[in-house]
Parts: sequence; structure tokens; C-alpha cells
Amino acid sequence: MTVEKHSFKDAVLDKDKFSITWELVPGRGSNEVDQQNVIKLAQQASLDPRINAITLTDNPSGKPAIHPFGLAEEVKNLGVETLIHFTCKDKNRNDIESELYALDRAGLPNLLVMTGDYTTEGYNGRPKPVFDLDSVQTIKFIEDMNNGLEVKAHKKTKTFPKTDFFEGAVVSPFKALESEVMTQYYKMHQKVDVGAKYIITQVGWDARKFDELRKYVDKYELNTPLIGNIYVLSMPVARMMNKSIIPGAVVTDKLLSDLDAEKKEFDNNKERQLLRSAKLFAVLKGLKYDGVTIAGHGLKYEEIKFILDKGEELYSNWQELVKEFDYPEDNGFYYFEKDEATGLNTTTPVDRKNTGSKSNSLFYWSFGLVHKFALSEGAPLYPMIKFFAKGIDKSVLNKPFTYFEYYTKTITNECRFCGDCVMHELAFQCPMSQCAKHQRNGACGGGKDGWCEVYPGEKRCIYVNMYEKYKHSGKEYSMKNRYAPPADWSLYKTSSWLNFFNERDYNYRDKE
Repeated sequence: MTVEKHSFKDAVLDKDKFSITWELVPGRGSNEVDQQNVIKLAQQASLDPRINAITLTDNPSGKPAIHPFGLAEEVKNLGVETLIHFTCKDKNRNDIESELYALDRAGLPNLLVMTGDYTTEGYNGRPKPVFDLDSVQTIKFIEDMNNGLEVKAHKKTKTFPKTDFFEGAVVSPFKALESEVMTQYYKMHQKVDVGAKYIITQVGWDARKFDELRKYVDKYELNTPLIGNIYVLSMPVARMMNKSIIPGAVVTDKLLSDLDAEKKEFDNNKERQLLRSAKLFAVLKGLKYDGVTIAGHGLKYEEIKFILDKGEELYSNWQELVKEFDYPEDNGFYYFEKDEATGLNTTTPVDRKNTGSKSNSLFYWSFGLVHKFALSEGAPLYPMIKFFAKGIDKSVLNKPFTYFEYYTKTITNECRFCGDCVMHELAFQCPMSQCAKHQRNGACGGGKDGWCEVYPGEKRCIYVNMYEKYKHSGKEYSMKNRYAPPADWSLYKTSSWLNFFNERDYNYRDKE
């Protein structure tokens, strides 16, 4: 039977189709074996009508590699589409804009937008981390470009021609703590609200978690296609994931133990890896996912073909395979009650009324009180403070007032003097100093057990802290409805209080 080859976009959006992408990882250098291998494998994939796109990564694990753009053009010429990992790291917003317009000009519309891994190594030492925009802001930026980007130039507004990007986002249901799971889901709401067209999961092997995400998206009518991530898991990579060396990917101790036993029992361990991936393919299709992306170190086309063929063969009995993906986190949180009959979930959310922190700190309470009565529109003291702030702003008192604010907030909040403060929206935590990736719109996917991806065991994720405080204060659900624009660096080393009362900060830019 002849199978028609569909575009990635059509395959994702059409409920009667099941999208398939194959992830390839470019290496370092321009003409190395890794790069030649990507082209060779893409050429083989172009002949299989089931494969809708080749996914090209962008410096995974924070290590340098060739940019996916150049290879994507070569792959496109082979007759197969690409899905480019578009990360927010290592570039500011101007570089992001330049790269996006170059991709649009080259006819490469498919993007998977993500924060990106923290830099780990590079030329002559560890590179300086750059996180100017987060993934939510970048998706909104892309949507603004899709609608015709408007920019101010010489007191006039210029509108650029519309781009045609098909951008998606990532979510990880594979988290242990309630606070981690919910911050992932609330950020997913934000991503969909600003324009994400589809969602791809992080890497995990818990069928109940895959089912949870499917049911969550349906319950809250996000109307966004879901693509499951299938990683062909070898023992060396499994050990790295188990130790959180690969951020965001979850291999539990039980899974690692099963893999170790499997390796000792079977001579051809690779065949078992491929069979497991085919079974997960069948389960994801049975759970009504809209597609899969398949990845793994050193995969050959014949192995991808085996996964697709065997996965389709097993699909009719997918329910029987669910038990083979029973790898929960220890005491892990699930959003829905368990369905004991299927091993998956019911559609009834668990009772979360009595979970989480029982109290908030005096610090949080005190800052909340100050903000409520003085530092917000509608506050009782707002008109009076605004009057004085306008006077101070144009006087010799501006500089001493600015440094008074800076030193006060440095002591209390580790302020980094950006002048465009969002601490009051993040439970009075500064994202510039307390988040390694400077995220203003929710947690990245790399943290584990409540800890920051970059400083595990040292720093708690600020969004885990925020969730606990907001839940106790009855503001939890506001986390999925907010959007914080990027910082305006023209305000750097100026008073955020004066900027607020003189209508220069993000609160007023957003209203323009």
C-alpha cells in the first residue's frame, strides 16, 4: 500500500494522521563525521513517507556544536522537512530576531522553542550564559512576527511582512513534586496562550504520566496537539539520565535496575531497546497522542523502521503494554487519581487542598503588605508616592534614591539592578540573581526534586518556592494566566520604583 508523505504541520494538525519525527544530533565542527552522518541518515529518511521531519538539536547539554540552520538547508534539499530546536540560550533578542528572519527566508518554518540547557563547556573555558528571552517570550515574539512585526522607527511604526512559523513548545510531566508538576503545566498554559501550536514531552518512561498529560490537556481544553518523546535507551545514557547529567530526562532507579538485569540476560541488548521503543510507540498512539519524536544515540534508519513497523503491529494490544512502563518517581505526585483497572488515570483530579506549605514566611508577608499598600496601582498610598516619585525623578535626589533602593533590595532580595523589576510577581524573588537562566515566566524543564538544574542541592527553583507561597495565599491559579515581558535593558541601573511610578517599566510598555 502506498503511503502519502505529509508535511510536518499537516501531520500534527490533522487528527486522522500521526506525525513522526526522527531526532538527529549535529556534532562540533563543520565537516566532521557527525555532520556527514546527519545528511546520510536524512537522505534515507526522505525515502520513508511515514517520517514527516528530521529534528535537529541546538547544542544539547550546553556543549558547542554546529548550528542546525546550515544542516537544515541541506536536509531540506534532500526532500524532507526539518524541525529545528530553537533554544533561547547563547543569544539576545536581536540575535533571535535575526536568526528567525534567516530561517523564514530559507523556508524553514518548523521550530521547537525551548529555554535550552545551561552552558557547560566551550572554547577556552566555560562560556558566559546568555538568557535574554525565555521560551514564553520567544514564542510570543514569533507570533508577533507571524502577524507582521511592528517596530518603532523615527517616530513612525513599520510593519514587516508576516512570517509563517509553525512553533511548538516542551513540557515535562515527569516530575516528582506537586510544585514541579504544576509549574510545568501552568507554564504550558502560558505557552499555548501566546501561540504554541503543539507540545512535545520531555523524556520519560512512565505511561501514567503520559496519560496524565493527555487527560490534563483535554480537561482544560487547550486544543493543542501532543507529541510523545521516545528515546532508545542504552545503558550508558540511562546511567547519565539517572544521575541527572542530562537535564530534564528521567530514568528512575527501578528502570535502571531493570535495564541492568536485561543487559545481563539478553545477548542482543540493542534489540530489547528497540522493542521497548516500539512498545512505547504503541502506547502513545493508544493514548491518543498526535505523534512521536524518536531519538537515541547512534540510531540507524533500519532501527527507526523497526520501531515504526513493530509499533504499528503492537498497537492493537497497547493496553497490555501499559504495565511495562510503570516507572513512577518515589512518592511522585500525579494530578489525577489512579485507575487501578488500567494502571493509568481516572479523570478525577487528586485532592490538593491539604498539600503544600502550611504557612508563609514573615519576609513574604511583609513584602506583600508593602506592595499591597504602597507599590501597586490602586494601593492607598499610591497617589501620594507617585506625586513624590515624579518630583524625585527630575531632581538631584534621583541618584541617592536609586542607590537607596538598590542597596535595600540587594540586602533583602539579592537585587541585580535591572530597573524593570518583576519580583512582586515571583513571590518577591529576583529572577536575575536567584534563577540561573533568568526565567520570568515559569520554570525550565531541567530541575529535579525541587532543585535548580544548575545548582542541584544548593538552590531551590524559584518557581517551586513561588508555587508553595502562592498556593498558601490562594493565588496558585494566577500562575497560568500571567505573562511577564522581557526586561528593558535601557533601564539597567535605574530605580525600578521611579520607573514604575513614572510609567516607564514593563507594566506600561505592555499597555502601549
